[in-house]
Amino acid sequence: MCSSQVTYLPYIQPGVMQSLLPLAPRYTLDDESPWLLGIDPVRRYWFKINGEEDCAIAIPGLSTVSFEVLKEAIRSFRTLPVGATLTLPTFTTERLTIHRLANNLYAIPQPINGASTWHLFDRETVESFLLTAHPDWQCASQDIALGRDAILQSWEQPSVA
Repeated sequence: MCSSQVTYLPYIQPGVMQSLLPLAPRYTLDDESPWLLGIDPVRRYWFKINGEEDCAIAIPGLSTVSFEVLKEAIRSFRTLPVGATLTLPTFTTERLTIHRLANNLYAIPQPINGASTWHLFDRETVESFLLTAHPDWQCASQDIALGRDAILQSWEQPSVA
């Protein structure tokens, strides 16, 4: 369980007041604290919430079958208007959902301890994540363990409730 605190901020859309939306900190590739743990072979993006060692999550990443599909996904991301949502395929049954909140501000929803949470990223970070879907991309050797650990953890879970 993550002990990390999630901050709740009102999300205000022009002319409409929405319910409170939980937000995690914004992550950028040039952050001083090392938040990115790695990207495993099936393109899940592993990172530490608030930089805490004991609170890591994985966001399912874009999975493509060809370079053409990757180019189309990148084009769709680059032309995403503010306030719009882009949903992309992943290696799992989950989808990668990207919300463009403002110029250079994107949110990817992924729960923490069962609470809905939007993780905030800049454009460069999200685009770097998407580029790992290139058919020739290979994860770093130390990141293979991230995927292996996820598989081992899933085997420890009961298959029938």
